Amino acid sequence: MRMVVEYDGTNYNGWQRQRQGTSVQAVIEESLEKMLGTPIAVRGAGRTDAGVHAEGQVVAFDLGDAFDGVPPSGFRRGLNAHLPNDVAIVSVEQAPHEFSPRWAARGKIYRYLIWNHETRSPLHARNAWHVVVPLDTHKLRAAASLFVGEHDFSGFRAADCERRTTRRVLHRVDVSRSGALIAIEVEGTAFLKNMVRIIVGTIVDLTRGQLTEEIVLDVLQNGDRRKAGVTAPAHGLTLVRVLF
Repeated sequence: MRMVVEYDGTNYNGWQRQRQGTSVQAVIEESLEKMLGTPIAVRGAGRTDAGVHAEGQVVAFDLGDAFDGVPPSGFRRGLNAHLPNDVAIVSVEQAPHEFSPRWAARGKIYRYLIWNHETRSPLHARNAWHVVVPLDTHKLRAAASLFVGEHDFSGFRAADCERRTTRRVLHRVDVSRSGALIAIEVEGTAFLKNMVRIIVGTIVDLTRGQLTEEIVLDVLQNGDRRKAGVTAPAHGLTLVRVLF
């Protein structure tokens, strides 16, 4: 089976099941076991970090022959009845047993929200980074354009990132604005740990004059994380879509 999952990551220590704290994966697996009466392991397309949200996380799992006749729509409704309010199954469909969301994915789209106003927004407190200093949209777009294309993003990843290769391709980094709400949407083939959040923090620092374009280009060339911008808070980030 293949599912698209939406969740508010505020109360979770990320997607992946871990020894301490609650994960989205664990909540789904526990709900599946309650509904079906047998343990079910699920596979996700990406490991969103603690506090990160998702509109389109893709999950796969094997039901076994005993459940092959369960209609997807009924399965979706039944599982949603067992899940907490901050996790929901958007769609369910049949998939080959060997389907792996992680290895089949050809890219992902992430969106980062910034609430750019002197006053905080209670309505966006859980899904947007509150930046008080006014941000110029044209400068944001110019800064974002520096990251489009193939680069070595070793200077834009967390210190504990375990990926062996650090070259990634970003097809676009788009900036849009509606009133005080700024959206930075990033589409790429693959991402390093905290990569989008560090890119967003660097774009903001560059726009505010705390970094220069030359410094950013130097980090892309030489990979010195210490010269890049801050890591934007996790709660502003959402996995929008997994591309296949």
